Amino acid sequence: MTSDFGLKVPAELESALRLKTAHYFVTQRPWLDLYGKYVSSVAPFGSASRTPFVDPAPIHRCLPDELLFEVFARMSPYDLGRASCVCRKWRYTVRNPVFWRNACLKGWQLSGALENYMILQSKYGSSWRKMWLSRPRVRTDGLYVSRNTYIRAGVAEWKITNPVHIVCYFRYVRFFPSGRFLYKNSSQKVKDVAKLMNFRASKADVFSGHYTLADDKIEAAVLYPGMRPTVLRIRLRLRGTTPGANNRMELLSLVTSGVNSNEVSPDEDILGMVEGWQDDETHNPDVPAVSHKRGMTPFVFVPFHEVETTVLNLPVEKMDYFVPG
Repeated sequence: MTSDFGLKVPAELESALRLKTAHYFVTQRPWLDLYGKYVSSVAPFGSASRTPFVDPAPIHRCLPDELLFEVFARMSPYDLGRASCVCRKWRYTVRNPVFWRNACLKGWQLSGALENYMILQSKYGSSWRKMWLSRPRVRTDGLYVSRNTYIRAGVAEWKITNPVHIVCYFRYVRFFPSGRFLYKNSSQKVKDVAKLMNFRASKADVFSGHYTLADDKIEAAVLYPGMRPTVLRIRLRLRGTTPGANNRMELLSLVTSGVNSNEVSPDEDILGMVEGWQDDETHNPDVPAVSHKRGMTPFVFVPFHEVETTVLNLPVEKMDYFVPG
């Protein structure tokens, strides 16, 4: 079987390679050589015209449109956005609705294909790209991080009358397209926690739960197992600093309630079980329902490629200026 994406070399490139008449200018910035800076233009071999012929960039002559399409099809939407800044041709290619359709169907796979198509036609004028940029969605290519601080009284010493300590801790959330998420409370920095936030490497202090997304509202629940199992119910609202970013989450409510040990199991959909519970409802008298009012700092999204360099890794004394935005 022959491939549908055969490599076709343009005639002018083939003749230029054969005659070795194409000369390229060597610059101090070698990455510019990829786009071809010519000393003189060369007419195609066999052309009767004496007008100098300006070839396109070598990468476009050597890489067929079919292969370029395949490369873009394997990129994430955010990498496509970066690729569209390279040149005009790439920008037009990236606007192909096929790329954005695949991204939308994967990003909102919990809604189902039929509902996604209905929303596409009713709200976004059948534009997949517009849907990607305008419709709220959870991001799965990084971590949502909430940085919280509080003051704790220290032990009085003879030199200090009223010592206090600034305690800093983080809430970490990683979402998955399947409707599951991982949650961790820790004082560890982002670069140390990122490697633990997956199902294969998750340990006892990383808990998994389920979530649902309706417009810009997220309902999530996670179970803390143990002698006195406790369920953590979280309500969030998505927003972004730029269109399509979805890089902020407001923490609307955080409620802990008790559950009976024979009522749920760690692998069960805890969100479906607690759906419809009141904020003051608990199923274990030993664990009262508590609606938390502290530690409600908004979540900031940190992509995986920025976990080593984000300012959230800085110590407390250098982070007092940080504002989520």
